[in-house]
Amino acid sequence: MSTIFSQIVDGEIPARVVYEDETTIAFLDANPLAPGHTLVIPKDEYERLNDVPEDVASDLYATIHRLIPAVEDAVDADASTVAFNNGSEAGQEVPHVHCHIIPRFEGDGGGPIHGVAGEPPSLDDDELDEIEADISSRA
Repeated sequence: MSTIFSQIVDGEIPARVVYEDETTIAFLDANPLAPGHTLVIPKDEYERLNDVPEDVASDLYATIHRLIPAVEDAVDADASTVAFNNGSEAGQEVPHVHCHIIPRFEGDGGGPIHGVAGEPPSLDDDELDEIEADISSRA
């Protein structure tokens, strides 16, 4: 599989690259939600976060950590939304792990992360206890 992001990594299509190291690359989103909207990806293709090896995940986080203040400072943003869509049902459009750094500005009309999933589920304590135990047993 060769995603559009792999084509960027391979230099087959142009991108506005803002950072690159041995493992990761970051570039401006071609369809930005805000000025400075940046994507950070591992150079190797992994479809979902759970597919990324721990050493690559560590490098990916280090790049994200480095770029958040750089992006915010470059566009004089008040804050940023930093997010992954992990799987197509979560809105992932390119099957290559990528982190969005989206600069945020006072009055930009964006909302908190809780607004992306619609109506919150109604869960009682027993259901929450069961989910907690199930996740804990798999972690």
